[in-house]
This record gives sequence, C-alpha cells and structure tokens, in this order.
Amino acid sequence: MSKTGRTNHRRGARGTPKPERQIVVRSVRRDPPDLRKLSRAVIAMALRDAEAEAEAREALKTASTDAESVSGTDTNHLESVDD
Repeated sequence: MSKTGRTNHRRGARGTPKPERQIVVRSVRRDPPDLRKLSRAVIAMALRDAEAEAEAREALKTASTDAESVSGTDTNHLESVDD
C-alpha cells in the first residue's frame, strides 16, 4: 500500500494466486561451428599477444639500459678512483 492508501494495480491483490503462464521454447537449427576457423583465430590472437608482450619487454629493456647510460650508473663503465 502506498502513502496515499491506494494499492498498486500492477502487483495485484495480496493472497490471490497469479495466473499461470505458458512458456514456449522453440529450437533454432544452427550449423556446427567451424572448428578449423576458430582454432586459427585463437592461434592468431595468441601470437599477437605474445608479440606484443615481447615488444613491451624489449621496450622496457632498452629504456632501462638507456636510463643507466644517461645516469652514469652502468656497471661496465665505472672507473675506480684511488685517493
């Protein structure tokens, strides 16, 4: 019941059973999926992902070596200084 005292006509009266509904299920005939095409698509996606990861690793590797050479902390180029 609402604040105005009216019942909601969409809910129906309380205590009365709802009318039974008929549910109809119809099948749709579909062709089986082309497994060869699906497998080739999955392999292509996996190769693309692997290539992108390799490029990202290479970019991080070159960025870290560039940063080391700029900052002078590359261990191959350090010289010992005697006091």
